[in-house]
Amino acid sequence: MTEERVEHVLAEVHDEFGKIRVLEVADYRFLEFGDAIEQSCTFTADPAWLEYDYTRAMFIGALCHPAPESALFMGLGAGTLTQACLKFLSLDDVEAIELRPDVPRLAMEFMGLQDDPRLYVRIGDALDLLPTAEDADLIFVDLYTDAGPAVGHLAWGFLEKCQQRLNPGGWLIINQWASDDGKPLGAALLRGLYHRHYWELPVKEGNVILIVPADLDQTLDIDALSQRAESLAPQLGYSLLPLIKTLRPAT
Repeated sequence: MTEERVEHVLAEVHDEFGKIRVLEVADYRFLEFGDAIEQSCTFTADPAWLEYDYTRAMFIGALCHPAPESALFMGLGAGTLTQACLKFLSLDDVEAIELRPDVPRLAMEFMGLQDDPRLYVRIGDALDLLPTAEDADLIFVDLYTDAGPAVGHLAWGFLEKCQQRLNPGGWLIINQWASDDGKPLGAALLRGLYHRHYWELPVKEGNVILIVPADLDQTLDIDALSQRAESLAPQLGYSLLPLIKTLRPAT
């Protein structure tokens, strides 16, 4: 280990799915699953800061909606994206579904996740709990284990139900792995399921963020999206325009 990266283990727990650790390195804390598989990163001075491009890209998906009031997160992690949405969007009702009960507990104890009265966390499998979730303006799917994408990322019925739970004008944002050719994992399935009517945002971490509208009549207004992103740039502390410029139609 180099001197620049001195790790301090703040917490370690074991559950039926394996190991969860919280590490601190300088000004950052990391939530890890299994053997050093990094799941989330929090800048301790500002837990709503989005360090990774993939979380910024998912936040861009949220900005596709002009005025979202409700959001559903499937997969909570450290809650940085959830906190960013609560801080910068006009949300009234936010539900998060997390498989492992220790994750939200550790996120609140060590990762800066706030006990916001608008936020409701349910513990369980997203595939089982989705039918009892509230419809939402924004739905985020970020279901990863230490072995990679969970089954929900390639489950036709589940992904179809996610889109069906959107309110009119809503957006579904999926954090998908990229294959070697840069296309999202399961591209053929996704093209068929969503009738090629979605947008992709590739990021340097090796993921592709999918931005899926509620229905085929709904389009993405890039100019309005860019304006919303730029108006938030002073509060965010960074510009989202370089990522927005990489948005592409479904491949």
